[in-house]
Amino acid sequence: MINIAIADDHALIREGLSKILSYEKDLNIVAESCSGEDLIKKIEGIEVEIVLLDINMYALDGIETLKIIKNKWNKIKVIILTVEKQRRKIREAMDLGASGYVLKESAGSEITNAIRTVYAGGKYIDKSLIDSFINDVNIEGTNNLLDSLTNRELRILLEISNGLKNKDIAEKLYLSEKTIKNYVTAIFKKIGVEDRVHATIFAINNGIEGYYNRRVYKKIEK
Repeated sequence: MINIAIADDHALIREGLSKILSYEKDLNIVAESCSGEDLIKKIEGIEVEIVLLDINMYALDGIETLKIIKNKWNKIKVIILTVEKQRRKIREAMDLGASGYVLKESAGSEITNAIRTVYAGGKYIDKSLIDSFINDVNIEGTNNLLDSLTNRELRILLEISNGLKNKDIAEKLYLSEKTIKNYVTAIFKKIGVEDRVHATIFAINNGIEGYYNRRVYKKIEK
């Protein structure tokens, strides 16, 4: 069971999130708050794994609340919820340790997928936010970078961009989780990224699915 706290200053948003999560047997809401201050008080002394945090709140906003959470409870993972695409705020949240970035307008399935991915130790970024991060990824010579990957590495990068964690990829490809972890390390080194967020950005921005399908269809072995 994943224990979740929600902080958003709009009651309708909180109600909507609660309804979405109530259908999931492995997701458990343990606290709901209308402000950062109230959230900090409510999560004292209770077990929380994931916080869904509105980035724009009055008084103590999402960024300041994130700082407090990471300072006091570093093991709690935070997913930022936003209605805007302000690159500066999203980038700031990333630097402060947020693990996920999801638009409030996203489908419920994307929100629940984000929660499970982050809980498992991964990073998650809403595909609608990709443009906010494109400048963080070196896209020069990307054809050469993609060409440098083996077919297996391309497939794993594709699955990463789909939000799958290492365990899921291992099961899908009939490999050990340790083997997938080693592949992921090699892939990140080859394409010049440090985490799954930027690997996802790189993959989507460079049409990884089409590239992978063309290579496999043409049976170009690497």
